[in-house]
Amino acid sequence: MEDFDMEEKLILTEKWDKTFLKSDKVHHRKVTFHNRYGITLAADLYEPKNVKEKLAAIAVSGPFGAVKEQASGLYAQTMAERGFLTIAFDPSFTGESGGNPRYVASPDINTEDFQAAVDFLFVQDNVNPEKIGIIGICGWGGMALNAAAIDTRIKATISSTMYDMTRVNAKGYFDAEDSKEARHEKRKALNTQRIKDYKNGTYALAGGVVDSLPKDAPFFVKDYHNYYKTARGYHTRSLNSNGGWNVTSTLSFLNMPILQYADEIQSAVLLIHGEKAHSCYFSKDAYGTLKGDNKELMIIPDAVHTDLYDKTDVIPFDKMVEFFHKFM
Repeated sequence: MEDFDMEEKLILTEKWDKTFLKSDKVHHRKVTFHNRYGITLAADLYEPKNVKEKLAAIAVSGPFGAVKEQASGLYAQTMAERGFLTIAFDPSFTGESGGNPRYVASPDINTEDFQAAVDFLFVQDNVNPEKIGIIGICGWGGMALNAAAIDTRIKATISSTMYDMTRVNAKGYFDAEDSKEARHEKRKALNTQRIKDYKNGTYALAGGVVDSLPKDAPFFVKDYHNYYKTARGYHTRSLNSNGGWNVTSTLSFLNMPILQYADEIQSAVLLIHGEKAHSCYFSKDAYGTLKGDNKELMIIPDAVHTDLYDKTDVIPFDKMVEFFHKFM
């Protein structure tokens, strides 16, 4: 078997370009690792200072269409301040990670991204390989549950303000488009777009969060705009802050329900959601499928979807630390 370099050489910025302040309590560096599909992923690694023993470790990703300089990095840095070695990574085809064409999402590959992060953490000299957990935010909350259903090395999973991206694409928000006819029309439109993309030699983008809010915009659109399009959360590499995903990314999500085997997850799971989030039904319904006394649902009073992106007085970090210590 011919040897080859498993990792692509990525161009990684060395400047601190996060949407949150740098902590003086942790060490930070950029790292890379590869997944089973040969895609090299970029990550920020955070580790507590002045610790010599092997650490419990956590991989973080999300929200869907965000980058590691946004919410996932904040989660990772904060959990490192609490004593964990953490990485926040850009999923395949996004941010500083490799993979072409750009801005593609895949239920399979993005679940694999979490597993590749576990591969990386498992072999670090200062990580206890028996104490590895993951955190998925928004659409990566669903991917995290799918990874937990596959990967027995994952001892504990937190899903924060979760979306099931396969459900929302196949059935629409609140399952309002849950019919064979509606899905057929979506498939027709997406396959028509495939031909256009092939002829053009480029992949059309679906667009990120709208630049200008219509007066009649629903609250959840305003909620996203307030994060992705303002100084609070905007980032130049963020898909949601800019041009969005490829239109045809939706195709594979229509036919692949990622939570099909969630009831077989034996490891611990904590679902966290805001009481007033438009997306809260995803966590409530997922919780209803989980089995075992190591599964928890935590509803944050009055919180909306993006409160759990970056509001450190709302995100229940104390509970998260307690959960990981208990189950890892």
